[in-house]
Amino acid sequence: QVQLVESGGGSVQAGGSLRLSCTASGYTYDWNCITWFRHSPRKEREGVAFIDENGRTSYADSVKGRFTISKDSANNTLYLEMDSLKPDDTAMYICAGSLRRGILTEPYEYHYWGQGTQVTVSS
Repeated sequence: QVQLVESGGGSVQAGGSLRLSCTASGYTYDWNCITWFRHSPRKEREGVAFIDENGRTSYADSVKGRFTISKDSANNTLYLEMDSLKPDDTAMYICAGSLRRGILTEPYEYHYWGQGTQVTVSS
């Protein structure tokens, strides 16, 4: 059974940085697109950073230029480097993996989900 465990969340002031990690265990050889989603009480779940089976990346407009997604396939770990954080970035960040190919933006296209790590940005 595939399990995803996120870490690296915390509380920072606006303008600060955090690096999130998502480590996968179990059978992960069929993975293709893996993604960071986020959600908060004030906003619907939003895909913020995507990486496909070829390493191609895509970002939501709200984080473009500030967030960087990367993966270490040898260690089954996904990262999200977040810079210039804003209070609007406050959310639970969740990684998700899909068996489908390409950049996938809809939550229903994902098969595996982590529990999330909380990021809080104060002004």
